[in-house]
Amino acid sequence: MNLPVSPALFTPSWHAALELGYARVGDTTRPVMRRHLGPLRVQKHLYAEGPEVCQHIIVHPPGGIAGGDRLDITAHVAAGAWAQLTSPGAAKWYRAGGPAYQQLALTVEAGATLEWLPQETIVFSAAQAELTTRIDLHGDARLFYWDVVALGRPASGERFDLGHFQSHLDIRRDGQLLWHERQRIVGGDGLLESPIGLDGQPVFATLLVTGEITAELLEQCRSLPNAVRGDLTQLPGLLVARCLASEALLARGWLIDVWRLLRPAILGREAVSPRIWST
Repeated sequence: MNLPVSPALFTPSWHAALELGYARVGDTTRPVMRRHLGPLRVQKHLYAEGPEVCQHIIVHPPGGIAGGDRLDITAHVAAGAWAQLTSPGAAKWYRAGGPAYQQLALTVEAGATLEWLPQETIVFSAAQAELTTRIDLHGDARLFYWDVVALGRPASGERFDLGHFQSHLDIRRDGQLLWHERQRIVGGDGLLESPIGLDGQPVFATLLVTGEITAELLEQCRSLPNAVRGDLTQLPGLLVARCLASEALLARGWLIDVWRLLRPAILGREAVSPRIWST
């Protein structure tokens, strides 16, 4: 007898998890935890700036995230360590009949530094992307965080007419809320074109840096030549930069330029771009 088979059997979802840990050993930051489940890995750790800064490239081999998929990434940077995490290319969220999820949990101990610098996230029309990020800072921990989101694929003539992009971001220092943000963008919504929304721009980006800078450096960042609509705001203990752009490449270029100016002032090291960004 041939029994009916559920269509769900032909649309498998993937659960992938990655757990990373970093510790300071002498004058070197070493990866002390690297555990993975499913298709989520890191490449060999790199020391492009010397032993103090450990760089890892997070790789998701399938190349895209479909409905039902779930990615869980956890990173812990112990006291005195410095980790820089990036990605080899854009993260793609495909059109789907149900939501897909990413959960990111980052912990930075006192005296430690974390740079979270992934390349852009592309959300296809009709995708249902739901992202949750929690960052816990302790003591004088330092953070340099950015994200770039591209809605639809303008180069292919695809507008973000269906689906949704949803993100939750919380940053705490010693348990006290430092930054709290919720976003939900629905395909075809009027805010995509509204001047009080995305103003017709398919790409938006955010940069968050712990610490405070001088008025002169703030003005220098604002004066950078660029093809985006961006600005910076200094809050108590946190610098916020945002932009709107017509292309992800323009938004990422602006973030990199701001990072190059801010990194020496806030983190005390010249900015050295990961080689993967140029490939």
